[in-house]
Amino acid sequence: MSYKNIDHNKYRLGAYGSTLLSGTAGIDLTGSSAQVYVCAITILNSDDADSTFSAMESLNGEVGCISSVTAENDLDHVSNGIGAAGNGVDLTDSILFAAGTTIYGKWDKVTMASGACIVYFAPKGI
Repeated sequence: MSYKNIDHNKYRLGAYGSTLLSGTAGIDLTGSSAQVYVCAITILNSDDADSTFSAMESLNGEVGCISSVTAENDLDHVSNGIGAAGNGVDLTDSILFAAGTTIYGKWDKVTMASGACIVYFAPKGI
């Protein structure tokens, strides 16, 4: 798949691809051959149970997305932060996400702890 002439709205509609994760499944796009990252996650559960994640890591370790890595939640860092007055909370598997919720960000690693979700991709470079 070629990512030349990228339409920046297509990732919102899943045009660059998606996959289903359930149980304790995960996706790791940290390798040098990965051409995409996870740009959105929609929580799915048929039994109205909540979903949890054991890991979410921001693309290239950047600050500003929900993350299980403490350094990626350092929103007030002098050179890498986003100018916030404090820091984000580290994601743990005790934080529940309700069915139907969609979260947006840039992740290169997502691992479920329970439940199910669809992860949507966008080409690196957007």
